Amino acid sequence: MPHDGSARAGLSQPGTAEAGVADSGSPPEPETPLSVRALTFAGAELAVLYVPGAGSDDLRSVDTAGCAPAEYGLPERLALSGGSPAARACRTSHPVWLTPAALASYPEGRPAPPRARTSLGALPLGTESGRLGCLVVVGAGENGFDAEQQRFLERYADAVAGVLEAGAGGEPPPAPLSSALRRMRVGSFVLVPETGVIDADETLRELVGIRPDDFDGKADSLLAHALPEDLHALMSVLEPSTQTAGRRELDFRVRCPTGEMRWLSLRCRVAAGADDRPEQVLGVVTATSVLHPGADDVSRIQWLTAALDKATTVRDVSQVVVTALRDPLSADRVAFAELHHERLQVTLLDPPQPAAWPQTWRLQWRSEWPDAPLSALPTLQMALRDGRMDLWPTGTAFEPGLDGIGPGGLAVLPLPARGRVAGVCLIGWDRPHEFVPEERSLLTATASLAGQALTRAHAYDTEQELATMLQRSLLPRRLPELPGGIAVARYLPARRGLQVGGDWYDVIALSEDRVALVIGDVQGHSAAAATIMGQMRTAVRAYAVEGHPPDVVVSHANRLLVGMETDLFATCCYAELNLDEGDVLFVRAGHVAPLLRHPDGATEEVEVEGGLPLGISMEADFPMTAVALAPGTMLALVTDGLIEAADLSLDEGMRRTRATLAAADPSDLGRVADDLLGDIGRREDDVALLLLRYDGMKTRPIRAGWVVWRLPDAVMHARRFTARTLRSWKVEEATDPVLLVVSELVTNALVHTQGPVRLDLMLRGDRVRVCVSDSSPRAPAKPVIVDWESTGGRGLLLVEAMSESFGTVPVAGGKQVCSEIAVPRREPASVGAGPGAEDGDRS
Repeated sequence: MPHDGSARAGLSQPGTAEAGVADSGSPPEPETPLSVRALTFAGAELAVLYVPGAGSDDLRSVDTAGCAPAEYGLPERLALSGGSPAARACRTSHPVWLTPAALASYPEGRPAPPRARTSLGALPLGTESGRLGCLVVVGAGENGFDAEQQRFLERYADAVAGVLEAGAGGEPPPAPLSSALRRMRVGSFVLVPETGVIDADETLRELVGIRPDDFDGKADSLLAHALPEDLHALMSVLEPSTQTAGRRELDFRVRCPTGEMRWLSLRCRVAAGADDRPEQVLGVVTATSVLHPGADDVSRIQWLTAALDKATTVRDVSQVVVTALRDPLSADRVAFAELHHERLQVTLLDPPQPAAWPQTWRLQWRSEWPDAPLSALPTLQMALRDGRMDLWPTGTAFEPGLDGIGPGGLAVLPLPARGRVAGVCLIGWDRPHEFVPEERSLLTATASLAGQALTRAHAYDTEQELATMLQRSLLPRRLPELPGGIAVARYLPARRGLQVGGDWYDVIALSEDRVALVIGDVQGHSAAAATIMGQMRTAVRAYAVEGHPPDVVVSHANRLLVGMETDLFATCCYAELNLDEGDVLFVRAGHVAPLLRHPDGATEEVEVEGGLPLGISMEADFPMTAVALAPGTMLALVTDGLIEAADLSLDEGMRRTRATLAAADPSDLGRVADDLLGDIGRREDDVALLLLRYDGMKTRPIRAGWVVWRLPDAVMHARRFTARTLRSWKVEEATDPVLLVVSELVTNALVHTQGPVRLDLMLRGDRVRVCVSDSSPRAPAKPVIVDWESTGGRGLLLVEAMSESFGTVPVAGGKQVCSEIAVPRREPASVGAGPGAEDGDRS
């Protein structure tokens, strides 16, 4: 709040104003500009704007606002490398707030000559484009700038930075400090209470909703726009008969001509004449979305109503109620609890330290304060049954569960809502406390408002818990580890409506060297969209695992969605990456294009030939686009919620995303994802983000394949091909087990299936992988019982025994039976042993 001593700078000379009114009856001449009036109520007597000099190694003063700039003697130039508060703020990019005692320790950059009661603030001015300068404010308070004043001045600094950034040619625009106040929509006025004549500037008239031609210079014209329930409080500030000298503040509401209700914050200072009667009122008015608790009952209830209206969760309601009660009532403890099935579930304690509460609470409820049965608290049970407030004076004997909460007085406040009690609030005092009528009124009003808000918040929490569970169950719990890259993902629901939506992502490991990445967006963000999203993600994963190429996967998913006969459609971008070669096949169905960040930091939007969104046409075509990636390349798949909003065009969103990618450190992929999300407050739609950094395979596999013809000696040819391949790979040590596996799998495929059979061999590290593909979807069945009289059925058991891993994978048009055999390590030849000895060992 502003200091009384600093407000005098914004007042006109009483004699001058009085003469003007007596002579003409016209509004008083505004002897103080807007900047002086606004800074007065921010506790600042002077503001100085410093911008970098031509050499960028110093700061030069370009604009001042406030009273008597020369009186404080701030330097015209400051070295950026020096020890002034402004230089420190610029170097650290953090505001510097100094009390008079702290300011005295700075050798430079302070008022000259030094004053004993001068405080100072230095606020850096910076935007995305770089450092713009520093705003230095000087006040006359002994304790420096309080929290509210600092918040206002930080908003002011942001507005000044915006004005500087909008300037052309690198030079500051004219009067940037005054322009920033106009950008903040700070209005000011000078009122003569005796006549009711008011000088209101243009910004104030706009805030109230008065057109310039409709303003007659009378205070009644402004008051007529206030809501009737706030008019009494507003008149108590501006009414001459009740006005007293000093500073006043009030939050009130006005109804604009468009029907919009707007909260305004009024701060004013009253100057008394020679006879101690109010002679002039100087004030500022700002639009505000957050009210602050005032000193009177009307202001407190206004603040409580507005704050509870914005509280969405049970935790939010608890914090609002504790704030509304503890300080105004000078209470030592406040506990807020919900009522669930004859148990109290404590949601907030103030103070939160366990040591501040009775020993019984710490022993029985522990530090987490989970819940407590009402059967152990008869005092609360009685109050909740009656639904009325109970006030217990000093010395009341309570049950052990409440003993020590309020030895000087205890207020038990049930919170009624919809014919039942939703919770309870306990307020305790350590010293003897007398309950005055004003406190009873405040407690009664708080209970009614808090009960309704608690019921709404509980329903909201339940809804959000269900939405979160639904969303988590539909999205991947974790992403697979990839041998040639790293993938991370992020998902944020929309901030309006049900916080569950249709955006999805997935990373599908197709084989050891192939991975599919998919991102999609079902129209809308609702439970219906989430349901369709889950079905589409499952379908795409199933089609991909079957081994279909990307265009077929997306085409099948499209046909599935069309067949559902839903009104929703979906967009999708599917990418299949060969981790060995770095080749990617993209398919895009109405989705935004993928982005690439190359190892040198350059970014590009991949030109992927697009198709219709899924669910539009059964006959839609989805062409593939091939792109080669170099190791170190980063692939980004996003949904439109990240790059497009009501105030952000698609092109601008893409430009910002590419700029963030270019400046990112690819070694920390999680940090890159967080940087891309940026300001989540701008989120109007779901946001899904999938990043993959392609590093390349550390060990490149070697492959060989053979088409098995259905001939009587087909198995013999498969064995010969396998033996030749193993010799060329120089892994003859694995020949025997590999030949056994090949014989059994090829024989099994030829005997039990029809159609083509293919043998594929792969060597990676110390493993040989044998895969036999056929056209039958049925997996080979191992025998349940194998006895001495059985003529078959031992083959698969032998293969499983010889293999490090063994299994069947369904693929498009059939299946693939795979086995992995470890390559035995070669024993190093003994010292002195020659070729003859080695040959002898083999014989």
